[in-house]
Amino acid sequence: MPELPEVEVSRQGISPYLEDHHLVQVIARQRQLRWWIPDEVLAQLNQPILSVTRRAKYLLIQLPLGDIVLHLGMSGHLKVLPKGTPATKHDHVDLVLSSGMTLRLNDTRRFGAVLWQPKGEVHPLLAKLGPEPLSDSFNIEQLADAFAKRSTAVKQVLMDNHVVVGVGNIYANEALFKAGILPTKPAKEVSLQQLEALVPVIKTTLAEAIKQGGTTLKDFSQADGKPGYFAQQLLVYGRGAKPCMACGIILNEIRLGQRSTVFCSHCQH
Repeated sequence: MPELPEVEVSRQGISPYLEDHHLVQVIARQRQLRWWIPDEVLAQLNQPILSVTRRAKYLLIQLPLGDIVLHLGMSGHLKVLPKGTPATKHDHVDLVLSSGMTLRLNDTRRFGAVLWQPKGEVHPLLAKLGPEPLSDSFNIEQLADAFAKRSTAVKQVLMDNHVVVGVGNIYANEALFKAGILPTKPAKEVSLQQLEALVPVIKTTLAEAIKQGGTTLKDFSQADGKPGYFAQQLLVYGRGAKPCMACGIILNEIRLGQRSTVFCSHCQH
């Protein structure tokens, strides 16, 4: 599943093609994705696209009457193509633009979503999400409060979207290594000193990934429009049984919350 940096780079990639243009037609070849595409989405004809924003891993295409909410699911990706480009297998939804271009959603497994959020309302899927990790709302005090009474492993708490959005498996592994925190440590036992290291590390790790992704993806209308996981230097994720880049001992790999978790027993405690 694309993580927050990949979704943010998708937002940055499609925004120039959508903003300040009109949505003239919505073509849904397959309405049954993870959820049924509502009629309100299909009814948004000749509407100006005001902006493209992101909340957690959801993209919001803002129109005068509300927002089209996109989620890429496990395998979805977006492409910008000339209007009338023949659809291929798994090309489920087109947003046809007044510019003569089309934003196309391809989703092999159909776990993505195209939903509607009326103006002034918050979709139920977005209503209880935690703060954005790159915002001021995500800070040491907020995280300390979230950790205070939690006996769950710190990595699992970090990946809880009610605590903070968008810290997925890759970036949780990386941030905890950089902050020197053992991923299996109960959240309530994380010290203030460790929290003071963890919050800025999460912010810089995600910001660097977004920057790298923006550099990698030159033009969203070229290739297949799929940012994928960026070719970045990962310190622990995917490196189980390899030497730690900091101390040289062999990295451990375990399953935690059914997700691969890699750490250094010497550098993290």
